[in-house]
Amino acid sequence: MLQAEKAAGKLLPEYHRATPECPHPERWHMYDSMTAEAEVLEFLRTLITTLKPELVVETGSFLGVSTLWMAEGMRTNGFGKIVSCEFDPLVYKKAKEKIAASGLENFIELRNESSLEMHVSGTIDILFSDSDTDIRAAEVRRFLPQIRSTGLILMHDASSHMKVVRNAAFTLEAEGLVSCIFLPTPRGLVLAQKREGRA
Repeated sequence: MLQAEKAAGKLLPEYHRATPECPHPERWHMYDSMTAEAEVLEFLRTLITTLKPELVVETGSFLGVSTLWMAEGMRTNGFGKIVSCEFDPLVYKKAKEKIAASGLENFIELRNESSLEMHVSGTIDILFSDSDTDIRAAEVRRFLPQIRSTGLILMHDASSHMKVVRNAAFTLEAEGLVSCIFLPTPRGLVLAQKREGRA
């Protein structure tokens, strides 16, 4: 949070180290080391305008930056709702303030709770898993029954040097629960779809 405050919204070069799949991370940008890369934020917003989801579930809001980018897509669409959670009460408070000042709060329901205890009603069109890396697989398993058969699952921080999320995605795929694509961004992004119910 201190790094984000020091950057004061300025776009910085991505600082994560090079990986075999992403040898030039400096070509990407970041607002801070916790928020998704700026180019990934653009990708999220474009997914919203492309897929027209009614319900998005996001875990690990942090300061609400990715939440707001997705909500911008919903504003363009004219509909949609994001249910997002942040476990840390201090971070949640900062995110709440940022969202309240954005003019996008009608599209966002921000909760101060654990993703593994959060109950969401309805069918999920997009799940963006971006909380503690150790619980990403548990999050996907938890929400998988609610995810539309044509819906998307995104897991951030899945690069080859951040093995926990990458291995979790491989495990979910090996169990036949999802099919994955690993996008070669600096921090890594899994784009997946559940196998059950596909026509």
